[in-house]
Amino acid sequence: LSDCLACDSCMTSEEGARVFQQNQKEFFRILNLNKKCDTSKHKVLAVSICPQSLPYFAAKFNLSVNEAAKRLCGFLKSLGVHYVFDTTIAADFSILESQREFVQRYQRRNQEEHALPMFASACPG
Repeated sequence: LSDCLACDSCMTSEEGARVFQQNQKEFFRILNLNKKCDTSKHKVLAVSICPQSLPYFAAKFNLSVNEAAKRLCGFLKSLGVHYVFDTTIAADFSILESQREFVQRYQRRNQEEHALPMFASACPG
């Protein structure tokens, strides 16, 4: 989260405040708190893994991407994370929606002055 470039103001200030709360220090604080208290009082920890991070781990540890995903998931669960989500499908939906928007804009290019260009990107953070 500290890698956010604030490139497109994609978050409102309220969302930004919530994202700011999700940092490494808070993550480890909750992990330690969960270890000390009764399981009925645990705070649920969920981690999402973006598709871009898995090839990095795979290359770094000389693993296949699938093996890297399994090991990373296992490691996070061994720390006490309750849920680990792969956001590949969300990235796929994002690409499909960008594609759909581009086709619509391209078809309107002669009727609408500002239909093109269209700028799109995935968050580098």
